[in-house]
Amino acid sequence: MKALRKTRRIGVAFVLVLLVLGLSLAGCGSKNSGSGSADSSKKEVTLVVGASPTPHAEILRQVVGDLKAQGIDLQIKEYTDYVQPNLAVQNGDIEANYFQHQPYLDDFNKQNNTDLVSVGAVHYEPFGLYPGKKKALAEVGNGAQVAVPNDTTNEARALLLLQDIGWVKLKDGAGINATKQDITENPHNLKIVEVEAAQLPRSVKDVDYAIINGNYAIEAGFSVEKDALATEKKDSLAATTYANIVAVKKGDENKPEILALMKALKSEKVKTFIEDTYKGAVVPAF
Repeated sequence: MKALRKTRRIGVAFVLVLLVLGLSLAGCGSKNSGSGSADSSKKEVTLVVGASPTPHAEILRQVVGDLKAQGIDLQIKEYTDYVQPNLAVQNGDIEANYFQHQPYLDDFNKQNNTDLVSVGAVHYEPFGLYPGKKKALAEVGNGAQVAVPNDTTNEARALLLLQDIGWVKLKDGAGINATKQDITENPHNLKIVEVEAAQLPRSVKDVDYAIINGNYAIEAGFSVEKDALATEKKDSLAATTYANIVAVKKGDENKPEILALMKALKSEKVKTFIEDTYKGAVVPAF
């Protein structure tokens, strides 16, 4: 009987030990589970950025994975015009856009009573003069038609390029605010044809020459290096003024996801991608 009672005491003690261990393990499991739940419940931030298809959206796609690793879901919304992406940021439909330069943004804010600001420049796209009915600069004749972008700042940029190649002379000080009215000398009696920027590649066949924005030229399959008859010089006023920027609504400049986006875009990875992919048609601005 004594032996039996002793055996029972040992059995009870063993059961108690198992219960204690079980509760302990359950507690650890609960803590781990709680920790895992906290991690999994951490919300991913969505960042929607509007962009022109080429090269802006292509450049943005290079950093999708980098931002994903930081808990930022970068979504790219493509636009084919220069108006809607700014209105979308102003209205809060998207958080940022990447398609324009500072002079265009300044003019847009003024004309549309918007309040958008730049958070940094990423790249520069040289404007090019492309052949239409005429295939060489030397073929320019009296009354030659030259299509240019019809928005204020890009038209000024086109006129500056025409001045650089000696086809017109602009009023002193006109600079990036130049208009057709600022042409003081026009030896070839050029006819400046104003066309919406996105339509320039389609219009080139109807005019003698066309000055086309870099991104639209790339989309249309034109090569700045091979097809352009003249391009902006690297040290020109345009080159130092018209770098393409990321824009946000004023007050959003220091949001963590915006800062992370700019850091990713200004990386060596993106710089190499731009140089290797566009071969001079797009130039890093950092």
